[in-house]
Amino acid sequence: MASIKETTTIRVASPTGPVTRTILRTPLRDALPSEIPVIDVSPIFSSSLENRKSVAHQVRSAATNTGFFYIKNHGIPQDITEASYNAALEFFRQDLDTKNKASITESACYNGYRAPDTQQINPDEGVDLRESFSFTYDPRNDPEVEDVQGIPENVMNYIHMEEGHWENTRNLPHLKSALLKHYQSCLHLARALTRTFSLSLGLPETALDSKVVYPDAGMLMNYYPPIPEGSVVAPVNPDSRVSIGSHTDFPAFTILWQDGVGGLQVLNRDGQWINAKPIPGTFVVNIADSLQRITNGKYLSTVHRAQNRSGKERVSIGFFWGFGFHETCAVLDGCLAPGEKKKYEDVNCWEWLKKRVDDMTELGG
Repeated sequence: MASIKETTTIRVASPTGPVTRTILRTPLRDALPSEIPVIDVSPIFSSSLENRKSVAHQVRSAATNTGFFYIKNHGIPQDITEASYNAALEFFRQDLDTKNKASITESACYNGYRAPDTQQINPDEGVDLRESFSFTYDPRNDPEVEDVQGIPENVMNYIHMEEGHWENTRNLPHLKSALLKHYQSCLHLARALTRTFSLSLGLPETALDSKVVYPDAGMLMNYYPPIPEGSVVAPVNPDSRVSIGSHTDFPAFTILWQDGVGGLQVLNRDGQWINAKPIPGTFVVNIADSLQRITNGKYLSTVHRAQNRSGKERVSIGFFWGFGFHETCAVLDGCLAPGEKKKYEDVNCWEWLKKRVDDMTELGG
């Protein structure tokens, strides 16, 4: 008979609200290729529909398995990611007072800097041992938007075009340009991947295009100092430290660049933590909540966290991609088998974001 000591539990906010997950107390191990595969996505830019469908088939397999996969030959040059990485290090290595000039507390829409010990993405776990700098969608930075003044009013109600986070980092002249080049490259890649996901669901390739004309598209630089030796990592332990707590992402999918230090951990289907080790030249893509919802749970928004126990500083840069906040997130008819009922109600994408934030707060209650 299995001992109760062989498992533990965590609570996480999920696409169905706060849930409790059982975790195996097995040693952390590296992910197998069958769990987090490496997918060559260069064919998504091919003129051949069959080539594009070949990638979609692989994406579907990954999305219904662990919900994570690496992508290679994605079209984003290494010099772009290296420049954003170097700019991130230059920013985070400044003194706290200088960084706080760009504080996110001065923003109406999550633009700017968050200081150490001010974030706890999972209230059941320790305070996140990280700093971050983020910015949200601004159509002026989207090469696909030709006329900002022509954006419909119902869309603009959810868009805030701010400059404070850039004005207050002007002491680093390369920061804005480096991050925006990375961001714009991800915009192009994400729109292509959106079509891949449509094909993976057996839908017309352009089925989801209208939902990402003015997307929810944010970028987040994370800076993880090493977790001190001897620190515990356990749920509901006030002394625990975590680089970033266990969570799922909110929108459709995430495109993550990580440096060579490592620390990303994924909860597999068996309830075991596995390492998503850095692979040079790749991004990590993971399914997020909205994609799980529109597929009626067929695609998995997977719990993950970061634990930097390397003794070195770590940087990751996440690009979060979803439908515009003015759009509705609803189960797709094509994702329902005959007689199958919808697991998720229709929801406005902005209301969904607010609900997810509230769910994380509820965990601490």
